[in-house]
Amino acid sequence: MSEISQQVDALQVRVFETRKAMGTAAGQDVVAKINELLREKEVLRIVFAAAPSQNELLEYLATTKDIDWSRIDVFHMDEYVGLSADAPQRFGHFLTEKLFAVVKPRTVYLIDDSAGADRACEQYAHLLSQAPIDIVCLGIGENGHLAFNDPPVADFNDSEIIKRVQLDSICRQQQVNDGCFPTFDDVPAEALTLTIPTLLAGQHLFCVVPGKTKHDAIQNTLYGPITTACPASILRQHPDCTLYVDQDSYGQPVA
Repeated sequence: MSEISQQVDALQVRVFETRKAMGTAAGQDVVAKINELLREKEVLRIVFAAAPSQNELLEYLATTKDIDWSRIDVFHMDEYVGLSADAPQRFGHFLTEKLFAVVKPRTVYLIDDSAGADRACEQYAHLLSQAPIDIVCLGIGENGHLAFNDPPVADFNDSEIIKRVQLDSICRQQQVNDGCFPTFDDVPAEALTLTIPTLLAGQHLFCVVPGKTKHDAIQNTLYGPITTACPASILRQHPDCTLYVDQDSYGQPVA
C-alpha cells in the first residue's frame, strides 16, 4: 500500500492513495491504541466526530471484532441546536446508526438539548469532567474548524468545556456539500460544541480528513501559522496526534 509519511511540528501525517486505505489505516491504529490502553485501564472514554468524512473509519470500527466495547464509554463532540430529537441530521443519530447501535459500548453519552442549550452544556460538561478523555477521533472542516469551533468563535484558551456557537457560512455550506441538508437555509444556525481545549485534552488524537474540498484546510493546517483563522493548525502542538489524509485532500499523488 503506497503511503507518504511526514511530521509537521509534533503532528504525524500519513497520506494514502484512497479514502478506503486511509480509513482502514486509521481504524487499525485506533484499534491498536484501544487495546493497548485496555491493558492498562478498566474503562476507556472516547469522543467521536460525526460527519461523512468519518465513514471509512467508523465502518472499520463497526466491523472489527477486536475491541471489547463493553469497557468503553463514548461521547460525541457537537450537536445542532433546534433540531427535533428524531431528526436524521442530528449527530447523535448519525453516530448511533453508524457505530454505537452496532458495537454497543458500555455507556453512550449523547448531547441532549431537549431541556435547552444551556442545560445541555451544563450536563455534558459535568459528564466530560468526570475523568480524562483517552481518545478523540476527529476531522477538520473546510474552514479549518475542529468540531464546530469555526474561525470566528475558536479559542485556543477557552475556559468552557462545551459551548453554544453561531455557525459561519462556510461551515453551514459544507453541511449542504456533504449531503446532510438540501439547502443552506435548512442548516441550523447554531450548535453546541466541545471547545478546542476539551478536544486537545484527549490523550491520543486520530484525525481523518479525505476529499478535495478539504485541500485548502489541510494546507493551512500543516503549513500556515498556528492561529484561530485555521483552528486545526493547533493540532501541530498536540503531543500525540496523527492526521490521516487521502491524496485528494493532501493535493499530491501517492506514488
